[in-house]
Amino acid sequence: MRFEEVSANAILLFLVMDPLGNIPMYLSVLERVEPARRQRIIARESLIALAALALFMLVGEWLLAQLGIRQSSLSVAGGIIIFLIALRMIFPAPKILQADDDLEGEPYVVPLAIPLVAGPSSFATLLLIGNREGTDPWALLVALLLAWLVSSVILLLSERLRKLLGRRGLIAVERLMGMVLVALAVQMFLDGIRLYLNAPKLP
Repeated sequence: MRFEEVSANAILLFLVMDPLGNIPMYLSVLERVEPARRQRIIARESLIALAALALFMLVGEWLLAQLGIRQSSLSVAGGIIIFLIALRMIFPAPKILQADDDLEGEPYVVPLAIPLVAGPSSFATLLLIGNREGTDPWALLVALLLAWLVSSVILLLSERLRKLLGRRGLIAVERLMGMVLVALAVQMFLDGIRLYLNAPKLP
């Protein structure tokens, strides 16, 4: 298990999970919940999200094997997907998900665990990383745990971070994370092109 592989994958997963971008939504959804219970709810929802991500990581390789998708195609698609995620972080669209009156009582699974933490972006990124050539499943699991742990700590400290950084500060940090993600997406796209050009041609 290489440290470089674990750290790179953990950073990518952390950026895609976007905990700083999720802080306003978490605070909005938990606004009507008693302050004493908010930390417990965040911890519970984070564990549910981790379970969903770990389960998807186990079945992702089997899914791609059934579809017969090449490594080069997966890398190019991953670059495009992550690039779109990064663009959404840099130029966010208006938030559609709201803590509306249809959600009575405290939230459970939706929307805090899924899709805010374990959403389509996180699932797609796990699928892409897990099926790279030479990826160690145990290294990916450790990377997932590290990214999830840091994201969970940030969400548990969401109220303090909002007071410390303010709305503008959170937006600025999210934009910076998006810029880093753009660079990672371009690298993944170029790697896919290189794999395609060097791959043996099918008869």
